[in-house]
Amino acid sequence: MSSDPRSAYAERLAARRAAVARHDQRHRTIGNLRLLVFAAAAVLAWLAFGRALLSPFWLALPVAVFAGLIAAHERALRARRAAGRAVTHYERALARLDGHWAGHGETGERFLDSTHPYAADLDLFGPASLFELMSTARTRMGEETLARWLLEAAETAVLRARHEAVAELRPTLDLREDLAVLGEDVRTGVHPAELAAWGEQPPLLESRAARAVAFVIPCLVALSAVLWGAKGWRDPFFAMLAAVAIFVARYRRVVEAVEQPAHDLALLSKVLSRLEQERFTSARLVELRTALDVAGLPPSARIAKLHRLIELLEERENPFMRALGPLMLWTEQLAFAIEAWRKVSGPALRRWLAAVGEMEALCALAAYAYEHPADVFPEFESGVACFEGDEMAHPLLDASRVVRNSVRLGGDLHVLIVSGSNMSGKSTLLRTVGINAVLAQAGAPVCARRLRLSRLALGASIRTLDSLQDGTSRFYAEIKRLHQIMELTAGPLTVLFLLDELLHGTNSHDRRIGAEAIVRGLVERGAMGLVTTHDLALAQVVEALAPRAANVHFEDRFENGRMTFDYRLHAGVVEKSNALELMRSVGLEV
Repeated sequence: MSSDPRSAYAERLAARRAAVARHDQRHRTIGNLRLLVFAAAAVLAWLAFGRALLSPFWLALPVAVFAGLIAAHERALRARRAAGRAVTHYERALARLDGHWAGHGETGERFLDSTHPYAADLDLFGPASLFELMSTARTRMGEETLARWLLEAAETAVLRARHEAVAELRPTLDLREDLAVLGEDVRTGVHPAELAAWGEQPPLLESRAARAVAFVIPCLVALSAVLWGAKGWRDPFFAMLAAVAIFVARYRRVVEAVEQPAHDLALLSKVLSRLEQERFTSARLVELRTALDVAGLPPSARIAKLHRLIELLEERENPFMRALGPLMLWTEQLAFAIEAWRKVSGPALRRWLAAVGEMEALCALAAYAYEHPADVFPEFESGVACFEGDEMAHPLLDASRVVRNSVRLGGDLHVLIVSGSNMSGKSTLLRTVGINAVLAQAGAPVCARRLRLSRLALGASIRTLDSLQDGTSRFYAEIKRLHQIMELTAGPLTVLFLLDELLHGTNSHDRRIGAEAIVRGLVERGAMGLVTTHDLALAQVVEALAPRAANVHFEDRFENGRMTFDYRLHAGVVEKSNALELMRSVGLEV
């Protein structure tokens, strides 16, 4: 297998497209054979019934052949669908390498919380987000685990264990393909928290006598119906109907408890079955795989059994079961069966779901690592707080055009004041630092030549917006976020703050005083970070905080009526502004 992701994906895509073509040909061949067999059956029927030249038993042969062809046709269609999903899997993988992935994946918008200290500012969720780029999970558990890792900094020991697991999973293209082609291209509707909580509830039915009664009553209903028809005895039948009504009322709570524990369990069963086949060497993967080992039936078979019971429970909605189901105590019988399943397997559900979620999240990180071979795992510093990133880039930008910059914070230096004009790269620098810190503390490789950092609590004010619903102005939303970041400094981790155009919603006098006070307050609480501004007066904050602060800037040039940028970080304060020239270039008289 090629170590180059593009070559490996292209080779596999060609093979899967060839498989699709073979399955299409087989589909057509079997279809034609079915027509021939049908025609042969028609001829035999004419010879047997029209001319009496053959025994009608000869028709059994084409019927048997036709049944076999139907089964073979269904297998061919399933194989064709699986090959088609594999083609889609590798087309999307190549699209990610080409930068055309936005709009084709799961955006994870349900994980976006406007009160989170950095999620919205760093494009973690939503269209064209980091989550859409990274997530390959097939289940809600996998998506929720990956989202949680992006939102919370893990312990250093946990991150190192994830690094080992990701390194082992990085070349496992077969595993990722197998997971991608399981079932249709939809994610399971299982809600892990609800399903796990349902599995851990105390048993609602423990009476064997009640289950025996539930079996006996339908038998007596059937017997009483026979007696009514044969002997005209109506009383036993109506007595049994009363017994049915009493039993249904008595066990209504059981029916309600089992109606909503889970849906779409089939995909979860298939994912479990595929993961059960794997054997690993890294410590965390071994631990997760061990969590799936149980005596007797494996988790995949147990989940498949629960899925069948849920499907049978849902059958009561068809017209036939609506009429006869109550007399058979269909729903109640299945309630007893599901309760029996829960008594045996329910306590292990949370462990299985957590293991599936983490293994899928690790597979997502591994796919990301495989597709970004130049990215490196970060180094974690357990002593003094620091963030030292060499030649960092933003992972959501086109790698062929991105300009890399280095940022170093720690020791005596706590703050970089970044000046420059609009569009020069200031906000992108903040997002680059932030998103690489998120990747590092999730257990993923980072988009840098090297990144050394301590565990950090991240806080950002880059995209604060007003809210009509809450009656909140943009300035008020910003100062609320600044207060939230300030409160983070009371926690156990050093805060890495990223502040874009600090207090730009107020006048220059108040902005100068307020900005210096906020930055000073953060630094005195041990925080470190970056503050951007195109107001050169704010660059003077460095003088008040020296040597704990330094000025850096981005430059621009205005030539021949066109603004150009090099997007490279330079030391010192920006020396000129081209705002007036830019306004004149679009026809404004200034």
